[in-house]
Amino acid sequence: MTYRVAVAGAGLIGRAWAIVFARKGIPVCLYDVDESTLRKAPEKIQASLEDLEAAGLITDPAAVMDHIRIEPELAKALDGVNYVQECGPENVEVKRRLYTDLEAAAAPDTVFASSTSGIVASQFIEHLSHPERCLVAHPVNPPYLIPLVEVVPAPVTNEASVALTMQIMEAVNQSPILVRQEVQGFILNRLQGALLNEALRLFRDGYVSAEDIDKTVKHGLGLRWSFMGPFETIDLNAPAGVVDYAARYGPLYRDVDIQRGDDNPWAEETLDALDRERRAALPVSELGERQTWRDRRLMALIAHRNTQQTS
Repeated sequence: MTYRVAVAGAGLIGRAWAIVFARKGIPVCLYDVDESTLRKAPEKIQASLEDLEAAGLITDPAAVMDHIRIEPELAKALDGVNYVQECGPENVEVKRRLYTDLEAAAAPDTVFASSTSGIVASQFIEHLSHPERCLVAHPVNPPYLIPLVEVVPAPVTNEASVALTMQIMEAVNQSPILVRQEVQGFILNRLQGALLNEALRLFRDGYVSAEDIDKTVKHGLGLRWSFMGPFETIDLNAPAGVVDYAARYGPLYRDVDIQRGDDNPWAEETLDALDRERRAALPVSELGERQTWRDRRLMALIAHRNTQQTS
C-alpha cells in the first residue's frame, strides 16, 4: 500500500513525526496554523537530522528533507493523504475545533490519529460526521529515537482505521501496541505514573534523596528495562518462572501496595523540595543543553541496539 501522510502541528512532536515518516521515504506534508512555527520548522528538522547522521542513524539528511513539504494551507496539506498525525495542543476544546477543520478538509476515509499524551479520542471526536476513522497514536518523545506508539481506538473507531495505523507504524519502524479499551493516560503513562508516585512518596517521607532515586533506576531497574519488560524480568528472576516468582515475592509486593495511602504525592511542598534538589544539580539555564545530551545518549544507545540481536 502507498502511504501519503500529513502532520498537523509543527511543534516538537510534529517535527519529530515528520522525520519518522520521511526517513522511510514516505511523502509527508507538515502543516501548522501558526505561520511562525511553520517557518522555523525546516531549520529545526535539519538540526535534528544532522544529529541523527552524526550518530550513524541516517546517512542522507537531504534525502529525508526532500520527503517533507511545508504547507500553510490545511486543504492543500490534506489533499490526497490517507493518514493524518495530529499534534495539536493537549486541550479537548482545541482538539474538537481542530478535528472539525480536519474533517472538512480531508477525504471521508482519511484516518486521523492524535498524538495526545492522555486524552482519549472519544472526548473530541463524537461531534464529527465520520468519527469512526479517528483514534489515538501516542508516541514517546522523540518518536524518531523511541519507537513505542500506543494505538488507542475509541469505541466507535472501525477496524480498518486501526489496521491502517498499525501498518503505517510498522512500516516506519515504530513499535505499536494496541490498547484494547480507552483508559486515561493509556499504558506508558500509567506505568510511568506508578513509578513516579512511589518515587515522590519515598522522597517526600525522607527515605532517599532525589539523586539516589534516579541512581536506582538508571543503574538498576533501567538497565534491564532497556531491553526487556517487567513481566519478562520477573519470569527470569525465579527458577520456575513467573508463578514461582509470585510465590516468593508476591506477598512483599502486596504488603507494600497496601501501605500506600490515597494521599497526593504531587503536593506543592513535595515538588518545591524536589525542585530545590534538581536545580542544585542542574540550573534551569542548563536544561536545554542537558536535553541535547539526553537525545545524543539515546542515539548512541539505539545505534548500539541496532548492532545487537533483539526481539
